[in-house]
Amino acid sequence: MNRFISCVLCGLLLSTLCAAEDDAPPVDPQHVWNLTDLYPDVDAWSAAREEVMEKAEQIESRRGTLGDSADALYETLALVSNTIRQAGRVWVYSSLNGYEDLRNSETQERHQLSQIMFARFSESTAWIDPEILGVGSERIMGFVEEDERLSIFAHDLDNTLRNEAHTLGDEAEQTLSYFSQPFGAPSRIYSMVANSDIPWPTVTLSNGEEHRIDAQAYSRFRAGADREDRKAVFDAYWGKWAEYRSSVGLVLSSHLQTQVALAKARHYENVLERELFQDNLPLAVYRTLVTEVNKALPTLHRYFKLRQRMLGLDQMHYYDIYPPLVALDKKFDIETTKAITLDAMEVLGDDWVKMQRDSFDERWMHVFPQQGKRSGAYMSGFAYDVHPYLLLNHNDDYESLSTFAHEWGHAIHTLYARQSQPFETANYATFIAEIPSTSLELILQNYMVNQAETINEKLFYLGFGLEQMRGTFFRQTMFAEFELALYEAVERGEALSGDRITQMYGEIVRRYHGHDEGVVIVDDLYTNEWMFVPHFYFNMYVFQYATSVTAGTALYGKILEDQEAGSANYKDLLRAGGSDYPHLLLSRAGVDLTQPEPYQAVVTQMNAIMDQMERLLEERDQ
Repeated sequence: MNRFISCVLCGLLLSTLCAAEDDAPPVDPQHVWNLTDLYPDVDAWSAAREEVMEKAEQIESRRGTLGDSADALYETLALVSNTIRQAGRVWVYSSLNGYEDLRNSETQERHQLSQIMFARFSESTAWIDPEILGVGSERIMGFVEEDERLSIFAHDLDNTLRNEAHTLGDEAEQTLSYFSQPFGAPSRIYSMVANSDIPWPTVTLSNGEEHRIDAQAYSRFRAGADREDRKAVFDAYWGKWAEYRSSVGLVLSSHLQTQVALAKARHYENVLERELFQDNLPLAVYRTLVTEVNKALPTLHRYFKLRQRMLGLDQMHYYDIYPPLVALDKKFDIETTKAITLDAMEVLGDDWVKMQRDSFDERWMHVFPQQGKRSGAYMSGFAYDVHPYLLLNHNDDYESLSTFAHEWGHAIHTLYARQSQPFETANYATFIAEIPSTSLELILQNYMVNQAETINEKLFYLGFGLEQMRGTFFRQTMFAEFELALYEAVERGEALSGDRITQMYGEIVRRYHGHDEGVVIVDDLYTNEWMFVPHFYFNMYVFQYATSVTAGTALYGKILEDQEAGSANYKDLLRAGGSDYPHLLLSRAGVDLTQPEPYQAVVTQMNAIMDQMERLLEERDQ
């Protein structure tokens, strides 16, 4: 049953929570989501939350009945499912309301009440999996065959039975459920330190403007055209993080130790085994990804050398990674962004375009930055009975256009899954979730290159695509390697201080960037970068970005080979939702991530893009 809870919470992993800059423009109400689609007012939300708490009590009262009959099993599972369905809606309302202004204590307290609600729900359902296992697979699956109403729970029941070796007794599961909130404390402490407590420094840029360099400003100014500005921003930001290295190191170490202990308690050999087991992923997926990415580091280094050439640098430094390779004097306002996205997605068929166009007419999006608003971008799709919601921070640039396509990939995925799946199997695994988002980025990029009117414009889009591949395929795998190294150190009984973690990160970031070979120089100060990454508090999550862009590349390749068959195959994957284990769903779509070929195809594509860019540079410079 906890699989459903993780589906609710996984959306929080997509970006750092931090407030938007104070100079953000006011927001047009038409570009603000309509939360009344969820609840007409706060009172209705409060009543719904109280009802969930009451249903939690009802669930506990059914303890000891699951083996009585097929009907008894169905009644309990239906009650649990309906409660989760309602709880998800409660959660979505409070989280989105809170994201509008992170400084608003009233909305933040309401969201805490949603967290308490889920903790109580977790306690009330802790007995279910042990009791199902106690009844036994033969009797449980016999009930499924006997009562067709149980078919919607068949996959989840199979998953529960598969977890027998890692499910504790009734009392032990109940005890662990009491600690669900404390176990999450390191993540919450980190978020508070990163987003509220650190007094971020101010930097004066070459144009005379002063800016406070917090997470959002760092992400903005690290791509600046002036090299000295970039270095100043890097030095200020990572210098401030370095002051908190001991504290943040202790927080992360505490999280790692907690997860290692929980893995041991559930009889896993290690944390990696536990995390892959949750979605029944073969170990070969992770190992093959890491192996192939390391083999491909010469391609990454080729990209850095191309970047060095195009930026006219004698030597690449870490602060030279982010600026665009060429300037693009184009603006993409929100209406232009919508139109381009619709045109680009025609390759996916009329049904896709119509669904997206119709959705644009509704107030599902919070589009522009505003004071206190959560940064980044996010799609919330757990309110099954309503519709997806999208948080954006649109800045009228191409990155905003690409982000728009990315998040709508999540939203359309959600809509397709709901068309074909009941609530119980509509929620797809993280391993699948990032496939449509990353593939839509690829589709958009190809469209923009084909529509480009000048060589420089083509170079811009191709360079942007390369940077996306670097950030998703190479960087996320680098993070995954680092994260696994941390867990393995704890599992060996080693102590991890902030200094030790920084040393470990420095070794891997320098290897990936060819520091010793002089490809990219990574200064000591910048090896504090690990403190910037919130995903390390979500347990082997990041590698799935890399596998997703790999799968997305493969599926888009099938569309290019045969548009009609390829797009149908692609949408069949989306319609499947969470009806089976994600590796199996993806294999049926023709992509086997246990094998090296899909990863090698990404590398081949990167090299092909660089070949194209080098030809364009020669043509431009003639």
